[in-house]
Amino acid sequence: MALPACAARALGPPLQPERRAPARTTCPRRHSRVEAELAASRPGSVAASVRAGPPRGVSRGFNSQPFLDEPLKASSSLAGAARTPLFALLSRGRRRRMHDLRRRWDLGSLCRALLTRGLAALGHSLKHVLGAIFSKIFGPLASVGNMDEKSNKLLLALVMLFLFAVIVLQYVCPGTECQLLRLQAFSSPMPDPYRSEDESSARFVPRYNFSRGDLLRKVDFDIKGDDLIVFLHIQKTGGTTFGRHLVRNIQLEQPCECRVGQKKCTCHRPGKRETWLFSRFSTGWSCGLHADWTELTSCVPAVVDGKRDARLRPSRWRIFQILDAASKDRRGSPNANPGANSPSSTKARNASKSGKNFYYITILRDPVSRYLSEWRHVQRGATWKASLHVCDGRPPTSEELPSCYTGDDWSGCPLKEFMDCPYNLANNRQVRMLSDLTLVGCYNLSVMPEKQRNKVLLESAKSNLKHMAFFGLTEFQRKTQYLFEKTFNMNFISPFTQYNTTRASSVEINEEIQKRIEGLNFLDMELYSYAKDLFLQRYQFMRQKEHQEARQKRQEQRKFLKGRFLQTHFQSQGQSQNPSQNPSQNPNLNANQNVTQNLIQNLTQNSSQKENRESRKQNPGQEQSDGSARNGTNDYIGSVEKWR
Repeated sequence: MALPACAARALGPPLQPERRAPARTTCPRRHSRVEAELAASRPGSVAASVRAGPPRGVSRGFNSQPFLDEPLKASSSLAGAARTPLFALLSRGRRRRMHDLRRRWDLGSLCRALLTRGLAALGHSLKHVLGAIFSKIFGPLASVGNMDEKSNKLLLALVMLFLFAVIVLQYVCPGTECQLLRLQAFSSPMPDPYRSEDESSARFVPRYNFSRGDLLRKVDFDIKGDDLIVFLHIQKTGGTTFGRHLVRNIQLEQPCECRVGQKKCTCHRPGKRETWLFSRFSTGWSCGLHADWTELTSCVPAVVDGKRDARLRPSRWRIFQILDAASKDRRGSPNANPGANSPSSTKARNASKSGKNFYYITILRDPVSRYLSEWRHVQRGATWKASLHVCDGRPPTSEELPSCYTGDDWSGCPLKEFMDCPYNLANNRQVRMLSDLTLVGCYNLSVMPEKQRNKVLLESAKSNLKHMAFFGLTEFQRKTQYLFEKTFNMNFISPFTQYNTTRASSVEINEEIQKRIEGLNFLDMELYSYAKDLFLQRYQFMRQKEHQEARQKRQEQRKFLKGRFLQTHFQSQGQSQNPSQNPSQNPNLNANQNVTQNLIQNLTQNSSQKENRESRKQNPGQEQSDGSARNGTNDYIGSVEKWR
């Protein structure tokens, strides 16, 4: 193929074939390729400058004009004449590929193409691997039908099943705390639901000595009779949650009727229109907002006794009338003693004139957490102005109980101002609400010295708390549920939930402020320590009692089964030896039956003695029990020989 004159002048004199250069061929593609290589090897040529640039098929820039994007046209210029033979030297297929690459050189298209081809290659490889695995597993089925089609369908079904299982697992168990994802769930047994809920040591060391009567709390609550549960609700102790459990979460023959949008529920006895629960969510604040122990013990009996003549929730004037009459009865009785706080007097106050039994219950909380929670509640605008604080038949005067704020509420008050008020009822609130205020002259601080007053209030609160039918702790929700169920023989539907994150826990205080709060609530700190010790001892006692009863029940079942087996075995053998004789004709049959009964009795005695020795610890009287067991064994062997 001849070159134009301008191109020949630009390229210089014609190249001379080298010694070992390939011979010229008539094939146009090979001839063009050879000429292109020769032109590129010549220094200073246009082809060499082109080869020194970017790779073949790649332009110098993304925004540059495409190189040879259209067929070259003849031009009279030197550049056009120079570009024409270079493009013509390339083969037709390479020119087409260069054209496509230059036109498609886009970063997004390249990424999409690479991703598509990579996924396709990965899917193809996975298909081959799984196909090989399934061919080995389902080899015998290869000859039946079209294996490729069946394997593809089976593979698709397995993949879809796996994806469905993953979606269900993420829906049921979204977090990492799921027990199914823990290896410990398969190696360790289920934990005790009543483990230490405050992250303290599981081993409890008691500090106070309580009698069996103080620890054993199991009342014979008759919901169909006249018994009544009275809930003493102390502010910010979790009483609202516990009160909802009482009306919505107890398994009853006739559950409480709770309507949407109403706080109170109707809790009637089975077959009667009388309530068995005296609380905020059943009867409302019938004795005043957050009535304390002094108000409830005076108001509840009068309200229940006067229910036939007045409404269950009396007015404010009616409450004053009831409490005034109760206080006059207390002062006018010849056996009344203002300083008496014995269990007998407490029990007397827990019964009305009609013979009803009142079982008082309450919930306590850690004093520091309760104090901070009340401060946050007051900061949001709570005042509890509707509280009556009736004591000895009258409410306190403004001089006896001054207010800490002058406006409508105390909203937005800082913690320092809340702690600086000396008349703040948040200080030692739990002791004040659980004690008998008539022993210290109610809210009159001039009756006795402060030190003596604090001592009387603390001892009164401890005594009333100990003789209550039940009390729980906010920090031990599951144990509270357990003790309530064991005390009243009433079961809850769903378990209680322990909330460790509260508004009080979100308040960050330093050590100095915490010590000051503890100093302001020193009576509550002492009462809570006493209540926690008594609560945990009651829980431990009830758990041990439950284990002993379960073990005794299992022992009785084993004794019964052993006796039935021996009796059936001996009677069947006796009847097989003398099948045609009547009991009257066989005098030895009665003797054999007596021997069988003696044998069963000795066997059960020996088994019970053996189990008792295993359950008891070693003591000085162990040799005597071993001797009695050996005598019982000898009697058992002698009875068997005699029967034979």
